[in-house]
Amino acid sequence: MNRMKLNYSVDVILTLLFLIVAVTGFVMLFVMPSGVPRGRYQEYMGITKATWTLLHNRSAIMMTVFAAIHLVLHKRWIICTTKNIFKKQENECSND
Repeated sequence: MNRMKLNYSVDVILTLLFLIVAVTGFVMLFVMPSGVPRGRYQEYMGITKATWTLLHNRSAIMMTVFAAIHLVLHKRWIICTTKNIFKKQENECSND
């Protein structure tokens, strides 16, 4: 797999994981009642609160892993951009 396809794949997966984390977070925060009247057995859309929490937590962990991969793939760009911002000379790094 070439670098462009790898970057694209990582970014798509990262976006999907972000959407899962955001949706499950909003559902748990705004839709499901807080407190423990029924505890982890509360349901929304046929899914228990425990399952919503598990999906949210696992997706957040995977999102962190893919964010780290994303940063590693863009390490050279991050270093070059940081150097260009803090030095007076422009265009020290090539545009790869």
